[in-house]
Amino acid sequence: MKALKIFGAALLLLLVVLGTVVATAWAPDRPVASLKARWATAPSQFIRIDGMDVHIRDEGPRDDPQPILLVHGTSASLHTWDGWAQALKTRHRVIRFDLPGFGLTGPSPSGDYTLAAYSRFVVDVLEKLGIKQAILAGNSLGGAVAWKTAADYPDRVSKLILVDSAGYPYEPESIPIGFRLAQIRALAPLLQRLLPRSLIESSVRNVYADPSKVTPELVDRYYELTLREGNRKALGDRFKAGNERFSSQIKQVKQPALVLWGAQDRLIPVAQAQLFAKDIAGSQLQVFDGLGHVPHEEDPARTVAAARAFLGD
Repeated sequence: MKALKIFGAALLLLLVVLGTVVATAWAPDRPVASLKARWATAPSQFIRIDGMDVHIRDEGPRDDPQPILLVHGTSASLHTWDGWAQALKTRHRVIRFDLPGFGLTGPSPSGDYTLAAYSRFVVDVLEKLGIKQAILAGNSLGGAVAWKTAADYPDRVSKLILVDSAGYPYEPESIPIGFRLAQIRALAPLLQRLLPRSLIESSVRNVYADPSKVTPELVDRYYELTLREGNRKALGDRFKAGNERFSSQIKQVKQPALVLWGAQDRLIPVAQAQLFAKDIAGSQLQVFDGLGHVPHEEDPARTVAAARAFLGD
């Protein structure tokens, strides 16, 4: 009898703990309309491309013959480029957008998250905006999208800036916990309903060399945009797509290129920067001490200065 009481008490305690965890982590999808007031303030707009309302910001002089397109990485959004856009828009037309599967743009109707699909999407954006040729800058996945577009559509890309770019197979030193969980297919139904804010905070801190720079508002941004309806499923689909099979195309890139890297990048090791510098003929390489996987976000001033020098500003 005593053993049954102990078992019953333990079971009750377990249920209370599980209930508390579910209550604090419960996070169903949020409609995009509920997120616009905070994350789509001016100069945000939405343009219709490939069946999606694409979140975009288009700033700077409209007569710029070589606009700059800034392409974000996995689970990020156009906001990651705020510092660069502020610095560049006085002399350049600066365009940034949320890629399909992320930010306020949300999932692709086709469900295709390969680099080939993203490359076509970038050209669709150029077509929609009436731009014949542009400079592409991209971080992580966005870097891969940039060089893939340059290889697939060389006449549409005049220069490249690759920031801790994906491209080659690699062994990460550390993977953000959010990325690790998103790649476990059995957890997908659960993760589309539960999302502790602490998990997002841990993941963002993981890609910064100096975690003290990760502010509550920054965590809010990553957290709330992850909850945009459809984004969590799209993230799992993006990981399933893989992209390393396109790495042989990197040597086809002939445009002038600048390769920027955070020396403390634990996700895509700095050794990868040397591969890009070797395979893209004539490219320039600059490594930043004290910065991690998102150096453009962690220290916009220092990194955009290198970009401006490359652009001839």
